[in-house]
Amino acid sequence: MSKYIPSYISICKSGEISRRIEAAGEICTRCSLCPHRCGVDRSLCSDGYCRSSLQPVVASAGPHFGEEPPLVGLYGSGTIFFSGCNLECLYCQNYEISQLDTGKIIGYEELADIMIGLQQQGCHNINLVTPTHMVYPILKALKIAVERGLSIPLVYNSGGYEAVKTLKLLDGIIDIYMPDFKYFNEKTGYSLSHARYYPQIAQMAIEEMFRQVGGLKTDRQGIAYKGLIVRHLILPCYLDESKKIIDFVAALSKDIYLNLMDQYRPEYKAAENSNLTRKVTSEEYFEVLNYAKEKGLAMEV
Repeated sequence: MSKYIPSYISICKSGEISRRIEAAGEICTRCSLCPHRCGVDRSLCSDGYCRSSLQPVVASAGPHFGEEPPLVGLYGSGTIFFSGCNLECLYCQNYEISQLDTGKIIGYEELADIMIGLQQQGCHNINLVTPTHMVYPILKALKIAVERGLSIPLVYNSGGYEAVKTLKLLDGIIDIYMPDFKYFNEKTGYSLSHARYYPQIAQMAIEEMFRQVGGLKTDRQGIAYKGLIVRHLILPCYLDESKKIIDFVAALSKDIYLNLMDQYRPEYKAAENSNLTRKVTSEEYFEVLNYAKEKGLAMEV
């Protein structure tokens, strides 16, 4: 295949990016950027659920080699870890960043410089980690970065708790969506991540992501340039929910790349839930893995 040209380049050069930025900014004045719909004016304060203003807050950035192989390749995925989160998972393994807000407030130009720097290091993509509450600064920085030569795919690496209207602002801008699908039971989503209607919202979000980018597409070297990757962290004692998530993904498309993750370990406030005080056993993992294989899904093992 010829070199992939992200469609965000034409969106930026046509001026359409300015409309998207304005629309995102308007949403943030009575914030409903994510399904929590806090209603705060983020241009004036950082009192919402995500505790964020309109400025980017970055915990770290650099080539990352622990992501899915189609993202990593030889030179790594260019990850930008944003501070804060619109979920409050009891067992979060990155809670210092997501809940304690470790990170540095930077400007839009500095965020654009980080993107360009990752591209210059040879990274195959720009991997925006926990980007949901950072959509406005991401769009602002993207406009600047394209003017400076950014031309590699953008990855939207999120917890899956997304508002469809916000995702529509990203149509043609995001090349690879990589959401989690954490739970299939509404009570589980609220008790473990303080997210109301998580299963319904995640399903609508993933359907919209798939509409935009389709199944995962890779080049001759196996490097992803467009499409949908769904991640699911298998939790001890919640295997039935894992299987229902697999059913949903398989029904949507067998071309979706599913990563079933077995690295759960008790972290943060996991001790508050008796089901979460141990790791997943190999028997539990292979039970879920074999179920997904029976459904014919492409998986990372």
